Amino acid sequence: MSSPAYTVVVPTLVRDTLADCLAALVAAHGPRPAAIVLVDDRPEPDPAALEHALAVLGELTDRTTVLPGGARGPAAARNTGLRAVTTPWVAFLDDDVQVGPHWCDQLAQDLADAGPDTAAVQGVLAVPLPGERRPTDWERTTAGLARARWITADMAYRTDALKQVGGFDERFPRAFREDADVALRVLDAGWRVQRGRRTTRHPVRAADRWVSLRNQRGNADDALMRALHGPDWWEKAAAPRGRIRAHLAVTAAGLAAFALAAAGRPRAAALAGLGWALGTAEFAWARIAPGPRTRDEVTTMLATSVLIPPAASWHRLSGAWRHRAAPPWREVAR
Repeated sequence: MSSPAYTVVVPTLVRDTLADCLAALVAAHGPRPAAIVLVDDRPEPDPAALEHALAVLGELTDRTTVLPGGARGPAAARNTGLRAVTTPWVAFLDDDVQVGPHWCDQLAQDLADAGPDTAAVQGVLAVPLPGERRPTDWERTTAGLARARWITADMAYRTDALKQVGGFDERFPRAFREDADVALRVLDAGWRVQRGRRTTRHPVRAADRWVSLRNQRGNADDALMRALHGPDWWEKAAAPRGRIRAHLAVTAAGLAAFALAAAGRPRAAALAGLGWALGTAEFAWARIAPGPRTRDEVTTMLATSVLIPPAASWHRLSGAWRHRAAPPWREVAR
């Protein structure tokens, strides 16, 4: 029996990792994708920057299409790729992963094993961590992707099922929660989502010390998830609840300390300040303790642990206000 036809869609910012991603796909044994769609989501696509990555495609070059994404984020980029898909299945890959050597064979088996009520089959991610030392905070965060449900770093969807629910919600501008949102909508439509057997490697990409602070923007996406799927969305999605309640409390204590001091109430201000200091210290130690505890890592954890609670609180509260009346997603056909 022939394996189901599939298209690979890769949203990309044309990072250095793209060439390795495509090279691994080309080297994988098994039925080849009917097509590869690269969605260049840079604000100003430069074809010359793609030359190195496209050069590794070899025999798959003629099956590859490059589409502009318009710098609208990975959800919109995947929808752009989805519109170009004519095969029964579409396999989404992130541009910083490397599929395993038998990925094509394993994907074909995953799709063949999928029942008629199965809309999606998730790949198994492996995040390599250093063996000679404890992982950093950023490395531990990336390792969490291996446990994430419905992550689109390697996710194959039945094309009709994905189009039935309108594709990815483009109100999620980051690579965060847009995969859980679409999976919940697919499940609500009566489909099943299952885990497959194919394996994909997700290396930890280089990042500066402020990456954890920038990632707090995802709290606005959590607010959108709550508006769309209810207050128990994180249980439905099997997502960790995180520390947003603690961040809100620590931020409130800090603001109260300033307000009380300005109002001429030094004793109350000191108590509120102590609450802020204890909460901040607990958060910093929770991040420092499991890590390598090098000077650079400790410095990074101390600095960001002071800034993360107010940043997380701001993004969560502003997201809740912005998305307070968010309607269900309905993709506009283009």
